[in-house]
Amino acid sequence: MQYIDNYDFRGKRAIVRFDFNVPLNENFEVTDDTRIRAAIPTIQKIFDGGGAIIAMTHLGRPKGVTEKYSLKHIIPTLEKLIGKKVIFAPDCVGDDAGELSKKLKPGDFLLLENLRFHAEEEGKPRLDESATAEEKDAAKKELKIKQKEFVNKLAGLADCYVNDAFGTAHRAHASTALIAANFPNDKMFGYIMNGELKAVDKVLNAPKRPFTAILGGSKVSTKITIIKRLLDKVDNLILGGGMSFTFIKALGGKIGLSISEDVELAKDILGEAESKNVKIYLPVDVITTTQFDEVFKGNGNVETKISDIRNIADDAQGLDAGPKSVEAWKAVLLESKTILWNGPVGVFEVDTFAGGTLHVAELVVDATAKGAYSLVGGGDSVAAINKFNMADKVSYVSTGGGALLEYMEGIDLPGVKAVKE
Repeated sequence: MQYIDNYDFRGKRAIVRFDFNVPLNENFEVTDDTRIRAAIPTIQKIFDGGGAIIAMTHLGRPKGVTEKYSLKHIIPTLEKLIGKKVIFAPDCVGDDAGELSKKLKPGDFLLLENLRFHAEEEGKPRLDESATAEEKDAAKKELKIKQKEFVNKLAGLADCYVNDAFGTAHRAHASTALIAANFPNDKMFGYIMNGELKAVDKVLNAPKRPFTAILGGSKVSTKITIIKRLLDKVDNLILGGGMSFTFIKALGGKIGLSISEDVELAKDILGEAESKNVKIYLPVDVITTTQFDEVFKGNGNVETKISDIRNIADDAQGLDAGPKSVEAWKAVLLESKTILWNGPVGVFEVDTFAGGTLHVAELVVDATAKGAYSLVGGGDSVAAINKFNMADKVSYVSTGGGALLEYMEGIDLPGVKAVKE
């Protein structure tokens, strides 16, 4: 394994796996360039080192070549941010890509068309629902052979490989895991990947104490593995959002029509936390409404009420942490030296129910200003911190959603393992 800081890029073509899966509006214009901007340090390092870049990424979830998901749409934004003309290959493999890569000079930037236009990238056959089991097996075998050819064609474009797409590191795809084997002595992480891995390792393996984790979101079941792992790491665990109602129900509370899951699972977690001397903090009050159907349509113009979380009306649903809850969490967070935040504590997308998440964000920012190390990760919590314009006021904001969760759960990420091997 090589390291981007000391690798010699002079005269070399670096094929770099980026995560430029950015949102586009109806005019195919980039509406959020965060992921592209995050990649600039890696791009600049390769250019400063005398190398050329062959950029590969996916966009969306196309099932074949689709105009909507063509990477040509991101070129204006890309050129503006890197300050260079982007050379575009209309396919990620094939004669055009090969010829363009051969002509690259130091400082050139070649963008390959969407990797997922090819089924070989994900390694999943594209069959209709009527396909028989035999047809599926045959298609998988055929695709596996084609995938090897696809990987070899991509690798043949370059002299070295850089993986800077942490958001897809948990996928064993051609461009994130398989291609690395073609560069046994010339593969490395980019600055995004390095930063992500260091940030998570710092929080999970060398935290300053007290260490507090805030977990939100709707379901306990989707975060059971990370909750159990965190119980061996943290001093305090704040549980908010929809998942908190399962715990309140397990404790005998009345949660009305609020979402809940298996209470036995919640009881097990509470028992395990107690045995490990981990302090659990649940909401004590919530913002409720009986018009929750309107809220989930995006309408925040509904009647609300602050309710004791253990005594919610039968026809109401809790959608945000209340003021007493946030106040109870305040002292814990401001005394913490390490904070991990994954998941909002309310339906923050609707302003009426964004208050709890906003106040949590403010507390994390305040704790950071006092010297705490704060890591914000997971799609919704990142969206929240960006919505409140506080991303630059915490220690680290992770670009990975599923990848971050799996890494924190202790799962070996294919995209990480392939470079380290």
